[in-house]
Amino acid sequence: MNLKEYVITLLLHYFIYLMEIPIIKIGNSRGILLSKTLLERYKFGEKLEIEMKHNHIELRSIDTPRKGWEDQFKQMHQNGGDRLMIDDVFVDEDLEEWD
Repeated sequence: MNLKEYVITLLLHYFIYLMEIPIIKIGNSRGILLSKTLLERYKFGEKLEIEMKHNHIELRSIDTPRKGWEDQFKQMHQNGGDRLMIDDVFVDEDLEEWD
């Protein structure tokens, strides 16, 4: 390995964190085991999103952007924070013009 290849390899390992793991037999299938450290570091939960690319696959944690919203809305209702700030119908509104 020449100096240029060595530097490129070091940079790749520094920025990408290359890792080699075995493919193991799981029942009739084959799979990989991910360490607890990886699962915690990348916030992988019970499910992963897998994207298949031309020559590799990418694993991503599944975003749940609305997780916890239901509880927050219930709490907001209990605190009276879900009342309308503006009435549905204005006092001076002429609804007949919409007929």
